[in-house]
Amino acid sequence: MHATRKLWTWLAVICVFSFAALLWVGREIYLEAPPIPLQVSSTEGTVLFTKDNVQFGQQAWLAAGGQQLGTVWGHGSYLAPDWSADWLHREALALQELVSLRDHGRKYAELEIGDKARVDVTIKNELRANTYDAVTGTLTLSTTRAEAVRRTAAHFNDLFGDAASLDALREQYAMTPNSLPKASDRKSLTAFFFWTSWAASTDRPGQSNLSYTSNWPHEPLVGNTPTAGAGMWSIASVILMIAAIAGMIFFHSIHKEEGDPTPPKNDPLFELKPTASMKATRKYFFVVAGLILAQVGMGIITAHYSVEGTSFFGFPLADILPFVVSRTIHTQFAVLWIATAWLATGLYIAPAISGHEPKYQALGVNVLFYALLFIVVGSTAFGWIGTLQKQGVDFAFWVGNQGLEFTSMGRVWQILLFVGLLFWVTLLGRGLWPALKKPSESRGLIAMVFLAALCIGGFYATSLAWGRTTHYSMVEYWRWWLVHLWVEGFFEVFATAVIALLFTRLGLIRASSANSAIVLETIVFLFGGILGTLHHLYFTGTPTSVIAIGSMFSALEVVPLSIIGIEAYRNYQRSKAAPWVQTYKWPILCFIAVGFWNTVGAGLLGFTINTPIALYYMQGMNMTAAHGHAALFGVYGMLGIGLMLFCLRGLSDRLAWSDKALRPMFWLLNLGLAMMVFMSLVPAGIYQAWASITRGVWFARSPEVVHSTFMETMVWLRVPGDIVFSVGVMFLIVFMWRLVFQNRPARKLAAAALAAAK
Repeated sequence: MHATRKLWTWLAVICVFSFAALLWVGREIYLEAPPIPLQVSSTEGTVLFTKDNVQFGQQAWLAAGGQQLGTVWGHGSYLAPDWSADWLHREALALQELVSLRDHGRKYAELEIGDKARVDVTIKNELRANTYDAVTGTLTLSTTRAEAVRRTAAHFNDLFGDAASLDALREQYAMTPNSLPKASDRKSLTAFFFWTSWAASTDRPGQSNLSYTSNWPHEPLVGNTPTAGAGMWSIASVILMIAAIAGMIFFHSIHKEEGDPTPPKNDPLFELKPTASMKATRKYFFVVAGLILAQVGMGIITAHYSVEGTSFFGFPLADILPFVVSRTIHTQFAVLWIATAWLATGLYIAPAISGHEPKYQALGVNVLFYALLFIVVGSTAFGWIGTLQKQGVDFAFWVGNQGLEFTSMGRVWQILLFVGLLFWVTLLGRGLWPALKKPSESRGLIAMVFLAALCIGGFYATSLAWGRTTHYSMVEYWRWWLVHLWVEGFFEVFATAVIALLFTRLGLIRASSANSAIVLETIVFLFGGILGTLHHLYFTGTPTSVIAIGSMFSALEVVPLSIIGIEAYRNYQRSKAAPWVQTYKWPILCFIAVGFWNTVGAGLLGFTINTPIALYYMQGMNMTAAHGHAALFGVYGMLGIGLMLFCLRGLSDRLAWSDKALRPMFWLLNLGLAMMVFMSLVPAGIYQAWASITRGVWFARSPEVVHSTFMETMVWLRVPGDIVFSVGVMFLIVFMWRLVFQNRPARKLAAAALAAAK
């Protein structure tokens, strides 16, 4: 007990100092973020853009699809271009032609090598020179550059409008005509794109060859190449990771874990009778199955759009389901079904652990279910309608699609979901309170479950931290608080503690060992995970210190994964500990799969892109998608399915349960995911990385690469994996269907057997 108290103290200290450091970095980002000029004007005094244009342009871009349609500073979807890189390249080419005509009277292609070199130096110097006056708030451009900006803006104005000359390009970008119908919105959009490009290429005040985005994106025309810091901190992070892994293995070797106890002769949960609130969680899991099915369907459509653009095997599907909507649903439902499975698990185990059913608990569980269902349906429907009808920025921000990846639902729905999560924490706390008050070996585990739940509910407040005019650097800062810390942090702590509690109740692990192990594991994970959040923010207009801190601490995130195979093997041994444990075979195998995908998806593929030098070239490419799919479904998805099956085992009649559908479900899901990642996404990501390294980010994201024969072949190679994965999902649906319709006959049979026995 004394050792466990010391671990809790260390956990508290690490959390306090880590979050203090993360908040300090946030303050530095706020102070050093790229300035938004009050006006952008030419040396002749012509005003091109104003601050209001830039800020409204950010809103207009998000309303038109935002991070679901291309990226800005590397964050978003991978089909359309990175708009910052695309603008920068187009403006550089336009300036190249204008300078060539001005200085040499000929087109750039007609110049001699020496003259071309002089033009190249001229445009590089002009684009890198920081002409922003902080006193007047004015950014002044030369007459020639102002003309290049006008020409570049005309392209984007036509692209987001309905110019027939760009129909083919829109098709390649999976864009629908008139993404922004209003001319004023399109003008502001071009101001925002210009500003993100300017911040990416101009030197910071007092610096040379260092832009506000640390020279991202890679663009040889303007001298955007990796900084020395990106290379040095990448090397340092790899060295730290290797040393920390060695230390972890050494620590594990000299601290032998206490062996598992002798399992009970019979299932300790066999006689557990579900309470009314536990039974009320059953419908949550059927909604989980429906959300999985919808998410997979939208994923197939979204992937296909990268070949046909706005059609699905010739059918003009984008007229009713554009790429922006299908991708929004695909990414949003991934988080929602996983979260729903975990929330329902918490509500199920609370009375089971405490042995107490609070008054009106079942009513609360039912109210929460319909409230969450209302939020899911409402946010999806209004986001879809708003996109189709192009309702504008006010509608998009408040009730439609905010355009931010994984946090796309409108602000009203975010507020309602925040309230719902706080209500869930209250229900969970009511259920666990008797167990928290009563001294027991498991109390530490129960406390960890509740604290993690409290963080899940409380930290969703970060989705409310940004407003409509918040600086884009700060939007990204707070968004990753939610996506990284909420989804990848506290949910994982919650799920790990829940699994340990379940194994403890089954008598497969010792409560005393689990108490210390969970706190220690949480310490190791959060020590790297909290400040590891910053690896998402290397190139989003942040100080160079973000690269140093983010790279070193994100390297530590890989450390606990180095021995995760040991835990997976021990779980496999536990699945064979006693004949009755076979009842929980498939939930336990799901937990073992989590260990595999943690190592491969989160560890191997994650660290592949986490170092600054790697992410410099691969940010916004398909290697990120490979990591995302393997980690999100492989780790969190399989964990959600395992928890769901565990709960359904206790909520279903034994005679109604059948493993026949679970075997193919498990193997097909894992095989299909592996095929999808390694046959399609990883090769596509490597090819794009080559394109980015050799010619620039603009080229890696251009139609020339994205719609090349190789890349489209990679998309088609997703089909076998998608089919295998989808069949696995269908086996899960069949299993759930049988559970519903075989439950009633099973109850009658059990009742008849009981009557005969009497």
